[in-house]
Amino acid sequence: MKSMLLPGGALLVGVMALVYSGWLTLASPALSFLYYCALAGGMLLAWRFHSSRTFLALLVLFLAGQAVPLLAGGTPSAILTIVRIVSVLVPIDFVLIAVMHERGFTVESISPVALVLFVESVVVFVFSRISVTVPSAAHVRHAAATMQFQGYALIILVAACAFLAGRFLFTRKPADSALFWSLLAFFLSLRFTGNARTAMVYAATAACILATSIIENSYLLAYHDELTTLPSRRAFKEALLRLQDPYSIAVVDIDHFKKFNDTYGHDTGDQVLQLVASNLAQVTGGGQAYRCGGEEFNLLFPGKSTAEVVEHLERLRENIQTSEFRTRGNDRRQVPRGPDRRHEKNRPRPAKGRIIRELAQEKFPTSLSVTVSIGVATSSRQQGDPDSVLQAADKALYRAKANGRNRVETASARRTRTKAAGIAG
Repeated sequence: MKSMLLPGGALLVGVMALVYSGWLTLASPALSFLYYCALAGGMLLAWRFHSSRTFLALLVLFLAGQAVPLLAGGTPSAILTIVRIVSVLVPIDFVLIAVMHERGFTVESISPVALVLFVESVVVFVFSRISVTVPSAAHVRHAAATMQFQGYALIILVAACAFLAGRFLFTRKPADSALFWSLLAFFLSLRFTGNARTAMVYAATAACILATSIIENSYLLAYHDELTTLPSRRAFKEALLRLQDPYSIAVVDIDHFKKFNDTYGHDTGDQVLQLVASNLAQVTGGGQAYRCGGEEFNLLFPGKSTAEVVEHLERLRENIQTSEFRTRGNDRRQVPRGPDRRHEKNRPRPAKGRIIRELAQEKFPTSLSVTVSIGVATSSRQQGDPDSVLQAADKALYRAKANGRNRVETASARRTRTKAAGIAG
């Protein structure tokens, strides 16, 4: 929920609070300048970071914003018609952009969406020129003030928001969260079309949300591991600088990880890493997990001693040991079925030598169990700096490996945890 609400949700709520409190005193030209700065800056960032989805979403907002000046050429009823058309097209465009594969700025990926946007722009332009009667400013304000979204427009909005929220929960990507909050901000700008300042504020907010999603995504790539989504080594190094005594560091290593890769393949190895990481992310006792490379993970426990965290580490070890995942074996049919597969009498009898070889072949299990070894150390006067504590935890980890794996060892031999379980095959 934190990654869903930040930064887009917090930005929209903050702007709404400013609007309703009356503290927003910027003039319309200044707000218009901020709006175009957000659009231009967001597009520039999207181009620089090869984020075609965000670029197209900002382009949709720009085209929708340009439809509002076109409304000056129509009757009040035409104004309502165009606003309602835009309120339907933009959610559909955001959903189409969300399902796009991020392939950068290639002709194959940009052309279909660009064609759709061109057709939609032509439709909006044609409807804006239905009537040549130029309404007065009072008529425009009255039409905008009485504007109510049709039921189908609200249904499409709710469906699009539900889809974008569900997609974010599935992908956990900032771009999907930004599309959700930006769509809500855009609808608020349409709702307050009669108030130019308020509409411009929400339109600029929608653009800012998309622009900040690029920065948020860059941060995640720099400080989080892409495979496991855990904080990376860089985040771990920065967290060490903020530690104050006392604190504990635990080093977690997957037992026989090379065997998983060599026997079952790297895809299964990645599944093992994800399985362990999902358990580490739920560690109790106030710990924070980091992936520092390969099959090695680190846990930080600020303000905790070894005696306070060892029980939580034991529970973590047991949870990982009892977590199983199923994998497909390599005993599937290697020869395609022939046309006479239903006629047993036509099938030649296998030779005894081949039967013996097949029985002797190793059959990979469909269910795998993973275990980890853990070493933990706590800061003290003798080892007050984080590097010394980390080295002590590493030594404890080596001792856990030497004593049979699948166990928790502390830096002090007197407090060594010798509780162990059987090693998974």
